[in-house]
Amino acid sequence: MTRTVRFLAAALAALGLAAAVPAQAIPQVVLVQNSGWMEPFYADPKSPFKPLVAALVDSVVRPGDALVLAAFNQSQPGAPSPRGLLSEQAGGATAAHVRAALAGLETARKPKGGALADTDLGEAVTASIDGVLQGKPGLVWLFTNNRNSPNNDQATAQRNREFYALIHRGPAIAKALAFPLRMPVQGEHYRANGLMVYVFAVGAEGERALDQLVAEGRVKRVITEPPARLKPLDRDTVRLVPRRVEDAPGVAMSMDANGVLRADVAPGALEPFATVRWNLENTIYPYTIVGASVGARSVLNGANHRIVLEDGSVARLAPGKQAPLVSRVQLPVAQLPGTWSLDALKAAGSAFVLPGHIELQLHGQKLALSQAFRARMAALFPGDPLPDIFTPPAEIRDSSASLPVEVRVHYGSGPLYAAIGAALALLAAGAAAAWAYARPRRVHLTVEDELRTVRTRAGAVQPIYDKAGNQVARLKTTLFGHELIDLRDGAQVRLGR
Repeated sequence: MTRTVRFLAAALAALGLAAAVPAQAIPQVVLVQNSGWMEPFYADPKSPFKPLVAALVDSVVRPGDALVLAAFNQSQPGAPSPRGLLSEQAGGATAAHVRAALAGLETARKPKGGALADTDLGEAVTASIDGVLQGKPGLVWLFTNNRNSPNNDQATAQRNREFYALIHRGPAIAKALAFPLRMPVQGEHYRANGLMVYVFAVGAEGERALDQLVAEGRVKRVITEPPARLKPLDRDTVRLVPRRVEDAPGVAMSMDANGVLRADVAPGALEPFATVRWNLENTIYPYTIVGASVGARSVLNGANHRIVLEDGSVARLAPGKQAPLVSRVQLPVAQLPGTWSLDALKAAGSAFVLPGHIELQLHGQKLALSQAFRARMAALFPGDPLPDIFTPPAEIRDSSASLPVEVRVHYGSGPLYAAIGAALALLAAGAAAAWAYARPRRVHLTVEDELRTVRTRAGAVQPIYDKAGNQVARLKTTLFGHELIDLRDGAQVRLGR
């Protein structure tokens, strides 16, 4: 590990990543090239290079993130690379600190002879991943003119292949995006048409952080060009967009703002299968899917169902374009609650949601860099073979994509109101019965020609005595009336007057 890398690693550790940084924060390393090939980006008085770096850092680095800003070219004895410019935990003053650090940055020269410094992209990225991040999750941003020529090596194609292998086959990088930008600048020695901004997500946590930055539009605030994906090329290469549902009355499909497919099912829809017409969209800019076979299945509530495709193939699908796809989908009718079930009553007036997803598999996938992108790269970086870095690895022949699904059944409030009414009726009947059972009653008896009035309640049994004090009967009272029981022989006792 070079002295500069040790310094950067120590600076990052000093930020207290394990304790002080918020749980959602992630370290970010920003590498800014200042080798000889970058001379016009620094020498041109109208160059937007430094303002671009400052603006992007300000947009993507969130409060609490650990930030390391470094310049890089190629490490030489007495001139290490990368060279730290700033290391701090991002806060309110970070944007000003970044601008101040970039203000004094100039094109680097070699320590002996004063020649302009060479460039080693792989060295800078490796130092950041292994030295600064020490293999832990994070993001590495790389601002470069795309000329990779260590020791002024003219075999740039070979150097590019080494950089290519680092990105595609290096296990540390989980995701890599590139943003080719038009930036015409003129220096004393060179002129340039474009700039490349790379971002490498280290580890699964780094990939999630990068996806969140892109989803939140933090990159797009500064760079409006769509990101070109370098890695991964074996997943999330396509997505399904529903067009219409046939042969299934009461079933409709739509896509919400978060990309979740919603299948809205009426409570009375009992058809177990539906024909769904989709658009299959290529989401892997800047690649054309030259050809692939497509398979699909749905997973709902843990149950797997194969989706039968009318034509299970795709060909010559350009990035961002769509192709029609017709499928026969099994609907989870048996898994949906009945109208009078507890789940349906709970969801009355809203929707019962059955979550799941649709899985797509592309087999025998063949990708090719789109001609429009090749032309754009040739215009931005004339004579530079670095676009070869976008050539898909030959071993990637399959890919997968997952589309989250929500089956939503909309139950009306009628059954709920009916159930509530029935419950209230039962409660009322119970209350009436309880009142009838507990209310005091008066019973008229005649004992030996003597009229008596007895106070009693339902369920009570009371003894009846004659004038001599002998028990001659018992009075039993129920909800439905009164009865004399255990009547002694010859006793003169009767109900009423």
